[in-house]
Formats: sequence, C-alpha cells, structure tokens
Amino acid sequence: MHEETVADTLKGAGVDVIISLPCDKNKRFTDHIHTCFDVIDVTREEDGVGICAGAYLAGKRPVMSIQSSGLGNMLNAMMSLTDCYKMPLVVLGSWRGVDGEKIEAQIPFNSRIPELLECYDIGCYDVATADDIPKIGEAVKDAYDNLRMNVVLIHPKLWEGAVRLGCEYPSRKHTASVDVSFDVPDPSMTRLEAIGEVMSSVKEEDVVVSNIGVPSKETFASGDRPLNFYMLGSYTQATPIGLGIAMSCKRRVIVIDGDGSMLGSSIFPVLAQYHPDNLTIVCMDNGTFGSTGNQVNPAYSDVDMACVASGYGLPVSSVNDRAGIKDALGQDGFRFIRTLIRPGNSDSPNLTLRATEIRDRFMSAIRR
Repeated sequence: MHEETVADTLKGAGVDVIISLPCDKNKRFTDHIHTCFDVIDVTREEDGVGICAGAYLAGKRPVMSIQSSGLGNMLNAMMSLTDCYKMPLVVLGSWRGVDGEKIEAQIPFNSRIPELLECYDIGCYDVATADDIPKIGEAVKDAYDNLRMNVVLIHPKLWEGAVRLGCEYPSRKHTASVDVSFDVPDPSMTRLEAIGEVMSSVKEEDVVVSNIGVPSKETFASGDRPLNFYMLGSYTQATPIGLGIAMSCKRRVIVIDGDGSMLGSSIFPVLAQYHPDNLTIVCMDNGTFGSTGNQVNPAYSDVDMACVASGYGLPVSSVNDRAGIKDALGQDGFRFIRTLIRPGNSDSPNLTLRATEIRDRFMSAIRR
C-alpha cells in the first residue's frame, strides 16, 4: 500500500509530528500515521497553521495532512503568520475536485488550487502515482531549507482501493456535568494592568505568546524578553501557537489571548483533548473586540467565557484582580484563566521588532 511509502518518505525527511484532519480519500493514511507519528488532531484546518508554527518554533518538524478544500480556511493564517514570519509549512492535501470528482460542491474551489497557490507564491507539488511519492520528501526539504510553504496535492487515485485499518472504539460511557457558577462583577482592571501582573508572575524560563494588536503591544511594554512571541497578524491563532509550543517542549507556556479571538476559534475541543500540563491560557475578557475599537461582542453579556471553557471540560479560574491572576498562575497543570478587564486600549507604542526578528530571537532563546 502507498500509505506506508508516504509515511516512510515523511520519516526520511525528518518529519516528527503531523497535524491531521481526515479526508474520505486518505482515511487509511490517516489511520496509519497514528501508528507511527505523534499526531495532533484538529477540528479546523486554520488552527493547524498555528500549531505547526508553534511546533516549529520549539524545534519540531511538523507537517499537515488534510483534505485540500481546507486550504480555503487556512490562507489568511498561512500568509499573515507563516509567510510573514518566514517559517516553513508543508501541507499534504488529499486533492478533491479532480479525477472525476462525483461531489459537485468539491469542484469550484479545489479544481483551481494550483492557480491559487501560484498567486500566493506557495509551492505546489502534484503526486498522482507511486513514482511521484519522492516529491513529498522534496517538498519537505525545500520548505525547511528555504523557510517557505509547500502544498503537496495527492490525487485520489493514489489511495484507490484503500480501506481503513481495523480499530476498536472504546466505550463512551461516562458521567458529564456542566453545572458551573461564576460570580461576574463589573471589571476593575485594564488590560495593561492585567498583562502587567501576568508578566510579573512569569518565570525566566517561561514562554509567553501574546495575541495580535494591542495585547502584543501591551505585553511588549510590560516586559519585553526573548521568550515572548508577539503576534502581528492571524486572528484566532494565539492559542494554537501556544499549544504547538507546549506540546513540543517542557517549558511552561502562557498564552495571552482574548475573548473575541477565542470565540472565533475552533481550538477549545483540541485543548480539551490534549490539555498539556505546561500550558496556561489567560483569556483577557473585556467583552469586546479590543484592537478594532472595542466593539461589543457576544462575550460582553450573553456568552460567559468561563462557562464556555468549563463546558469543554477545561479547568477554569475566573479572576477579577491582580491577586487573582497571581494566584491562578501559581497553580500547577493546564489551566484556563478567564480574566475580567474593562474595555479600552492603552497608548502602548508599536513593537520595534520585525516578524523575523521576533522569530529568530525566540527560537534562539527557547533552544538554549
């Protein structure tokens, strides 16, 4: 079977972790990689871009395996994160919309992918037969040698005749309870004050990932250090980046995210599945889209972020002052810290670092 050959090719190219969202065409390959790689399963392809970035920053060599239609969900993150910071990314796309595709909805986007990739200067490798499989290794080598993005489009005929590996589904019997209650007072802190308290609790060896826009500026102003990874773009990707780092190293990783960003993400179920002990999510909850002008979002009064996280089974602390932040950050293990803050932005200056400078000094610091 070609699945084993593709997996061996990836191993030979140094790949050590795969971020996966399955396709009907590559189902046996999806089963197989779970037997021979560290695999992180996601529920939306865009989150895989952030996880790959985090894994790479921490010294891993990740690859994504998805259905090609997922590229449509990934493009902004690919360009504003991976391309902006000049990081490698390899995507194995099970190519839909071609070779006599029977599902009409798969054709309009997927049939035009090569032209789309050319527009964005993303490498495109076409794998149709067993003789083409070495191209996968070439795509990985080129991406990591030249810090670029490559997409490998694998024709469905390569997987023809494949059936899923045998698997046994464990019992789903369990007890579920979502009876939670949090006191939600009027917020007393600004985001700058809350971030200042977070940064005062950070240890020398800790990693900090800060969300796009004003949160990164305020983190920079509160305590710039090489182990801070500042985001300049890629809405919703702060926590996926932090998750990728945390699952690739032993350092404690603290993510400064926001309620608006997390409401737009599909990362909660992935956090619930993996919940690494060295990851802490600090959700700065002002109930608004802060960096775009503090427009009210659903978290202001209709959706409670602590209840959302609890509903996914995450261990949650809800805090409203500096002492609460300090106490929550002093607890061991994976945590989601909902931090109530007032709407509003400080006048913290823009970062003085370019994306590649952030990348280089972060990677140098984390690998010491």
